[in-house]
Amino acid sequence: MVTEFQKKLEYVTGYRVNRQKYANEVLDNPELFPELIRLCFEVSDKNASKAFWVLEFVCYQKLEWLEDHLDFFCSNIKNLKEERAIRPAAKICQLLVHSHFKKKEIQLSEKHLEEITESSFDWLINDIKVAPKAYSMRTLYILGQHYDWIHPELQTIITKDFSNHSAAYKAVAKEVLKKIK
Repeated sequence: MVTEFQKKLEYVTGYRVNRQKYANEVLDNPELFPELIRLCFEVSDKNASKAFWVLEFVCYQKLEWLEDHLDFFCSNIKNLKEERAIRPAAKICQLLVHSHFKKKEIQLSEKHLEEITESSFDWLINDIKVAPKAYSMRTLYILGQHYDWIHPELQTIITKDFSNHSAAYKAVAKEVLKKIK
């Protein structure tokens, strides 16, 4: 059964103002949030990536809403295949890790941290666009401040792949490598 909110996802576009419009609908109607999370991971639905676009914008303002759904979110991010969904998922992971370690607002379990770490490394080494890789580098940098094995691995991957990537990748790679040293 297709819900009204699910039908609305048809009209979500990549424009920021449009994504914010639908995020505002969720922010104004918090009861839609569990449905939004569910729709993000319905990979057979052509609008799953659009749901992720909306979720990213919701998380900028109400990241704490994700706390009750962390088990589901973290255990399913590894199953994402569509780059249009991976990019916002990687950004949300960065927000979560930053909030957990830097702001002490979100409580991530060791399992959540492990799943985010695994997915971030996968996105970094797989052949996908630069934005998820950049978010993953930053996420792994923060994680590496708390897990001593991550920075050496991250440094090796970034250094090995450096010459094969775009200027945008190289800029973030330099930023992260500078912080590691």
